[in-house]
Amino acid sequence: MRHFPIFLDLHARTALIVGDGERAEAKASALSAAGATIVRHAGDTVPDAEAVRAATVVFICVFDEAVARATAALAMAERVPVNVVDRPDISTFVMPAIVDRGDVVVAVGTGGAAPVLARRIRARIQQVLPERLGQLASFANRFRSTVKAAIPDFDSRRRLWERVLAGPIADQVLAGREPEAHAAMVEAINRREAVPAGIVHLVGAGPGDPELLTLRALRLIEEAEVIVHDDLVSAEILSRARVDATRIAVGKRQGRPSTPQAEIEALLVQHAAAGRRVVRLKGGDPFVFGRGGEEVEALRAAGIAFTVVPGITAALGCAAALDLPLTHRDHASALTLVTGQGRFGVGPPVPTDANHTVALYMGSRAAADVAQDLIDGGRDPATPVAVVENGTRLDQRVAFGTLAGLGRLVADERGDGPALILIGETVALARGAPPRHAAVPARRRAAGAA
Repeated sequence: MRHFPIFLDLHARTALIVGDGERAEAKASALSAAGATIVRHAGDTVPDAEAVRAATVVFICVFDEAVARATAALAMAERVPVNVVDRPDISTFVMPAIVDRGDVVVAVGTGGAAPVLARRIRARIQQVLPERLGQLASFANRFRSTVKAAIPDFDSRRRLWERVLAGPIADQVLAGREPEAHAAMVEAINRREAVPAGIVHLVGAGPGDPELLTLRALRLIEEAEVIVHDDLVSAEILSRARVDATRIAVGKRQGRPSTPQAEIEALLVQHAAAGRRVVRLKGGDPFVFGRGGEEVEALRAAGIAFTVVPGITAALGCAAALDLPLTHRDHASALTLVTGQGRFGVGPPVPTDANHTVALYMGSRAAADVAQDLIDGGRDPATPVAVVENGTRLDQRVAFGTLAGLGRLVADERGDGPALILIGETVALARGAPPRHAAVPARRRAAGAA
């Protein structure tokens, strides 16, 4: 390691920028964010020694080799740290790629050898670090003196902070629920519990492609001690979990054995009450036919802290994978998400308006009846339909047909994976769809969620 990483406090201190243009403006913007007082000097001449001596740091953003070298030499003679853009050989320090989360700042450097690589690493770090991480640091700072006064013992304080920053209080701050976190923090200080409070995160895993996970979902999956997951969650997504995380499969695939909903809710309460960080991982979105509402009610009744992380529901993911617009000014001004199987085995009525796209979830068994109901209600029997199995995944399969033949289409093309049925005029706009009035079903395999 040639360059020692260090953070300078430049608040109300002078930063001299020599030069003009985009690079100089970028430096000025970053320095201003740090509270520095900016002094500018045109890049066609070397600044005088007094100006350099008065600066805390000097940045040289010029293309003129002679001016850059002379100014750098002057700064070194005055013992002022100097950075020459893209010239680490005549600089006394190099600028890292910066991830700024308020009170939390991460700097990535390559010693000037590969700035583009440093920026790529920064981009990966930005994906992992929560956007509100700075707020979490500020939240902790506000309680530092209170915690120190209430808990004099150093080891006890450390254990409290570990519970706070890796538990539900931190999760609430990161979710933007700071008033709740504040109340929980005060309670934690007062009771100094031996067993940390647990939390349940109801997380939408999306339609299957791991690349469609939200950043928050990915972080919570990686941090979870217990993952209670549906059968529809792909192995690729589950592989993101910690190696030592407890994985509990609860089924929830149509026509197969699964854990009763009451038992799932009891599992969530049991593990959270034991102080564990639990992720209830669902395919799609927790609040779109995912029984998330029922689980929220159970957690509230048990006094368990929870958060809800939305996921991309199947209709949106499958439509995007097929280049299929769910709404279109010429063809569909409304969209309905409907289940083919309600609580008592019967789905709700399906809208029959022609200017309407219908996304039918869990509808394989009810497909023929739904199609007949739509036709009886006045929907054109030639309305385009698509049956999408394993949407967005590498093994995605798509079968196109018409409303009149939907029952047969599902029976002939149905495989083992989860399927979504799309009904409406916009289906004819999907990639690979047959012409509007074609009667023969067309089968397509879409590779790599394409």
